[in-house]
Amino acid sequence: LWSTKIVELLHKNCVMLQCVNRNYEGEIRQKGDTVHIRSFSAMAITDYDGSIEDAAYETPTPVEQELVIDQAKMWGLKIDDVAKAQSDINILTGYAKEAAYALETTIDTFLLAKHSDVPAGNTIGTVTTPIALTKDNIYGYMVDLAAKLKSADAVGSGMKKPFVIVNPTIEALLLKSPEFIHATNMGDDVLRKGAIGRIAGLDVLLTTNFVAVSSKYYILAGTNEAITFAEQLTKTETVKDKSFFGDLVRGLAVYGAKTVQANALAKIIATV
Repeated sequence: LWSTKIVELLHKNCVMLQCVNRNYEGEIRQKGDTVHIRSFSAMAITDYDGSIEDAAYETPTPVEQELVIDQAKMWGLKIDDVAKAQSDINILTGYAKEAAYALETTIDTFLLAKHSDVPAGNTIGTVTTPIALTKDNIYGYMVDLAAKLKSADAVGSGMKKPFVIVNPTIEALLLKSPEFIHATNMGDDVLRKGAIGRIAGLDVLLTTNFVAVSSKYYILAGTNEAITFAEQLTKTETVKDKSFFGDLVRGLAVYGAKTVQANALAKIIATV
């Protein structure tokens, strides 16, 4: 018989779904769908000298971007009728929960990869000459990172506070920095789920999905306006298998993401 004591799997910390917007989710049906995102073009301001020339009038040209739903992921599970009958726990619920965790991790990693869209002007350090971070200089670089977002007009009154995403190695440096404000010391301030604190005005989010590449660490900062995400869990179903006594459970998720405001992202490329 099944033991009633289930060992919980160690799950990764997923943070990105609360750092994107879902403004254009719309009616997504299947992989390959495209959401057309239109925005207004900038207006020019000219001097007025008492008369208005025809050239002063602009013909507006909307800016259009395309959010392509190009990701389709599935999971599947076989549940034997005999095992189900002899078990005193809900096997289906337990494994469906694990499938949800696995899917969230896949989406989180997909969204974190959008750090490649950060403009060069908003990047501190390079792959060839990364910043050497220590507990003594990390605060200064976090201030510079926040300044990149402010200079791009990505941060303003009424907006949700900008975030910065780090992995445990960078977190260790932050915890040793006297300027880091722990979440437990922030009183009534509202933080994102999973935030460990704040530094230089940035909500610090910890993830284990942001792994080092060739000993180089990426630290991503931004606002929710930078990346738009659209998802549709198109189908979850349970069917009887014809080859054995049991159920087949499967799920399908279709989604996509687009960096619509690249200047609302900034990053540091560093070593520790």
